[in-house]
Amino acid sequence: MSSQTVRIYFLFFLLALATFVAMAAERPNKLVVGLLPGESAPTVMRLNEPLRAYLEKRLGLPVELVVGANYAATGEALRFGHLDIAYLGPVTYILQSKHAKLEPFARPSHDIVGPTFQAVVIVPADSPAKTLADLKGKEVAYGDPASTSGTWVPRYMLVEAGLVSGRDYTLRVLGAHDAVALAVANHKVAAGGLSMPIYNRLLKEGKIDAKAVRILAESPAIPEYMWTFRQGIDPAFKEEIRKAFITVNDSEALKVFRAEAFIPCVDSDVDRVRGWIGAITKDRPDSVEIVK
Repeated sequence: MSSQTVRIYFLFFLLALATFVAMAAERPNKLVVGLLPGESAPTVMRLNEPLRAYLEKRLGLPVELVVGANYAATGEALRFGHLDIAYLGPVTYILQSKHAKLEPFARPSHDIVGPTFQAVVIVPADSPAKTLADLKGKEVAYGDPASTSGTWVPRYMLVEAGLVSGRDYTLRVLGAHDAVALAVANHKVAAGGLSMPIYNRLLKEGKIDAKAVRILAESPAIPEYMWTFRQGIDPAFKEEIRKAFITVNDSEALKVFRAEAFIPCVDSDVDRVRGWIGAITKDRPDSVEIVK
């Protein structure tokens, strides 16, 4: 085979490869959206249905919601390209972005507090505990191991109070915010950590008895969850999605996020959480391994 023929075959190969890459990156026939199982999957799907309907109408293509079996599963599905975008908490995003080039692009912003929220540590209403330090020797419940407000921030709050899990108290994993609240209300554990917005909604909906629990401590402001692109999405389609979020004015679509709007975000917005992870892993370096 002559060198000229080899060059021709090589050029054809490059052309075919370029065509394949372009086809792989072009606008898909469906947008697959990943959500974290902060509560039961049916509840998460129900609450996010208005957003799904808005995106489907705005983008002009089917939109499918997928709730992961756990937080790590949602993050990994995005990392491996099984989802197009996902709504990730800071900890899930930080851990998954170590293994893939993920791109955060929007987060909810709220009246007064902006793009932040809080976690709480709650106890039974009749608990003798007055401070977090009073939980020494007790059993404390958390949600998913990768949950920012359901595990990592409450753990950081206890670290700041001088309590390290496994040394000063027993950590119990229950998987979801609502399960933690119910366990505390029913005296199954001495305390529990969860998202303040979810705690308030559970009270409002009567899912937990307001007379059965009380807040022991509130967290510092936590950077909000971030809508995040998987790697490899067509840039033009990414811009369509970004604009759909940043310009949304559908009150029902925003309602589940308690948001006035979605605003742009970048990786450095969660640096504060990286510091909290560092404070926890200083005494318990195995903590990150648990959620992988």
